[in-house]
Amino acid sequence: MWCLTLHAQTTIKSLMADSITTSHVVAIPYPGRGHINPMINLCNLISLRRPSDLLITVVVTEEWLGFIGSDPKPANVRFATIPNVIPSELNRASDFPGFIKSVQTKLEDPVEKLLRRMEIPATVIVYDTYLMWMLDLGRRLDIPVASFFTMSATVFSMCYHHDLLLRNGHTGDDYFSEKDEEVIDYIPGVPPMRVADLVTGFNGKGKEVFPVALKAILMADKAQFLLFVSVYELEDKVIDALKSELSVPVYAIGPSIPYYKVRNDQNTPDYLVWLDRQPEGSVLYISQGSFLSVSDAQLEEIVAGVHESGVRYMWIARGETARFRRENDEKGIVIPWCDQLRVLCHGSVGGFWSHCGWNSTKEGAYAGVPMLTFPIFWDQVSNSKMIVEDWKLGRRVRVDEGILVTRDEIAKLIKSFMDEESEEGKQMRKRAREIKKICRQATNEGGPAEKDIDLFIGDILNSRNN
Repeated sequence: MWCLTLHAQTTIKSLMADSITTSHVVAIPYPGRGHINPMINLCNLISLRRPSDLLITVVVTEEWLGFIGSDPKPANVRFATIPNVIPSELNRASDFPGFIKSVQTKLEDPVEKLLRRMEIPATVIVYDTYLMWMLDLGRRLDIPVASFFTMSATVFSMCYHHDLLLRNGHTGDDYFSEKDEEVIDYIPGVPPMRVADLVTGFNGKGKEVFPVALKAILMADKAQFLLFVSVYELEDKVIDALKSELSVPVYAIGPSIPYYKVRNDQNTPDYLVWLDRQPEGSVLYISQGSFLSVSDAQLEEIVAGVHESGVRYMWIARGETARFRRENDEKGIVIPWCDQLRVLCHGSVGGFWSHCGWNSTKEGAYAGVPMLTFPIFWDQVSNSKMIVEDWKLGRRVRVDEGILVTRDEIAKLIKSFMDEESEEGKQMRKRAREIKKICRQATNEGGPAEKDIDLFIGDILNSRNN
């Protein structure tokens, strides 16, 4: 099944007619929102830089095409679908281990059949690192593959150096919870961290699926290319360490967020009109991500704490929104969805309550917005540590898993956090502006991220000619 506009059809027919010189990039994301979004952003960025040289096909399930098929995209980007052979995105959180197993065992065959019948053979396959079966498939089809890691380079490195953690008793059979406060300072390029700040799969939540993730990361250097969705200047030491250790070419392609759209989008939805009416830096933007949730008891405390703080807020609430509202409350709005990066870049937004998914972390950094961190799972804990301790861009709401944070604590923290006149508030916002500048310089024309994207494109084109 192809999902193409008339303009896209014309452009792609032209590319297909000139298939001798056209390079065909096939992108295969892991079927989850936090993985699909950066993959599509990469495809859009690549296509915009070389629109006449590249045809790009993004492979998704039929269900996912229904979610994203109508999203605007460049004319030389198209979708191709495989059947819905895995559980629905709508309930994958209910059986995460089962979903992981399904992704590893049921996607390879339909993807291979699709690749074999493509009219223009793939020049290169960009695959999500966690789809490790793509390495064998690429070898069978004699197509070079690029491993696309959608989390931080820091998380990649802590997993890649799993043997060091085992040797020091910070994971595995020698680990016990009393070691949570011990400091890990031996992972190449990674700033010191507590054991408790590791990816949760090492010692806690998600441990049952961690072996799959670990195997995928350890296999990534068998690809022909390795892409990190990171701003080099924010993770330079760990990226340099990986470049020196790995034999595969490594690219830091920038945040892979839709900054290219924010700069040109003239549409003004109602929630942006509401933000336009708020004082500068006064609104706390709250989002807990698209996948996992906090407990009902904790959510009740968060809702009460936000209202008792008295701050203005914009709350993204999945499902039922009524529980987040207070009657006659004119200080906030609750909506089911928004263009998050545009909201974070709005001058009225002065803080971001985040679950610390890597995409949200990068968007907060790009927008230069201080963050209140409330991680739930996997790499979110490590990202929270990076935000608060390494970038000095925010404060933690919850430090330790399993401890209920009360409404009084939350209200007090929010008031303090949103106070721009306090010394801590001034320093945090100064640092936020510095991080914002780093991200903007990286993604501007000629910046380090743009250069690495161009370098990767050049290597793709060269691989076709060799």
